[in-house]
Amino acid sequence: MRILCLDIPAPGASLEKYAPHLNAEALHAWGLYKSGFIRDIYFRQDRPGVAIFLECDSVDEAMSVMAEFPLAKAGLLSFECIPLGSFINWENLFAAEFKS
Repeated sequence: MRILCLDIPAPGASLEKYAPHLNAEALHAWGLYKSGFIRDIYFRQDRPGVAIFLECDSVDEAMSVMAEFPLAKAGLLSFECIPLGSFINWENLFAAEFKS
């Protein structure tokens, strides 16, 4: 299952508080990428933060995986994990009124 994980900074979190954890954070993310859990990772453009696409069996598994990030363990952020499914509305293109 593809799951979109969006970071939620803790109240009072700042880049200064993140700094001591950033190397460990990157190494942890790299390990998850190599293992196939992380499929894509992006910097957000609306604010500092990340959007991570995971491949997991469930939202509970995704929450467990994300809770192991050093910044999450330090209480500086958490994640919203959103399950995604295939876009099946393509079938509408093949409905009788669209056939010519």
